[in-house]
Order: sequence, then structure tokens, then C-alpha cells
Amino acid sequence: MAEQFSSHTGKAMSVKSINESSIRIMVDTFYAGVREDAVLAPVFEKMLAGKWETHMPRMYAFWTKLLLGTGEFQGNVFGKHMALEGIEKEHFIHWLGLFRKTAVEIFGKDEAHVAIEVAERIAGSLQLGYFGEQIEV
Repeated sequence: MAEQFSSHTGKAMSVKSINESSIRIMVDTFYAGVREDAVLAPVFEKMLAGKWETHMPRMYAFWTKLLLGTGEFQGNVFGKHMALEGIEKEHFIHWLGLFRKTAVEIFGKDEAHVAIEVAERIAGSLQLGYFGEQIEV
């Protein structure tokens, strides 16, 4: 069990496992980091400026579906991301680095590997789409 601080309240909290509540905390924490990252923020803000409030529930649903196999998420994630312009290998390095760090912080070392493996598969698929190969991140 890892002691965590909620990005919403700043208070200590304990996350024991991956569940809907901890996924929401992980997604909120991760995207707060994305919005502060010098490499990632411009890409995300270009697409999501003024739309974050509607995008975040989709991200909760997406990660809940992938990590728990539950929820109502439907969408063409690959197609949406392939439509983005200016994506470079550096974006994946930052995205995966931040995701790994956030997953460990929120889920703890014992549980984080589940989410990290999913994120790495997503990144690998998108890298194949953008670059024709997977990069070592």
C-alpha cells in the first residue's frame, strides 16, 4: 500500500489496488503532469484547449475499460492519434516516462506494472503508425 497525495485535495491518501477510484486519480494526476510538460503540453493544448472537461471523462472510461475490463468506452483511439500532426519520438519518451512515474506513484510498485504494460502497448502501436517501428523508451 502506498501513501499518496490527491491532486485534487492535496491530502494524503492510500491506494491499495487498481480500481475505478484509483484510475481516476491516476488519470487526473497524469494529465496534470502532461499539461505542465514542456514537450507534451503544446500538443495536448492544441487539440484540447477548452475541451479538457469533456475529454477527461473519456479518459477515465478508456483507462477503466483497459485496466478493469469494465465501462462503456468506445472509440477509435488509433485513428484519432494518427490524425495528429508533428508527433515525434520525443513525445513518446516524455509520455511514457510521465505515465510510468504516475502509475507507480498512484498504484504502487506492485500494481503499477499492469497499467504500464498497457501504456507501453498503446505507445508501441502508435509508434508503428507514426514511424513504422517501435522505439526503445
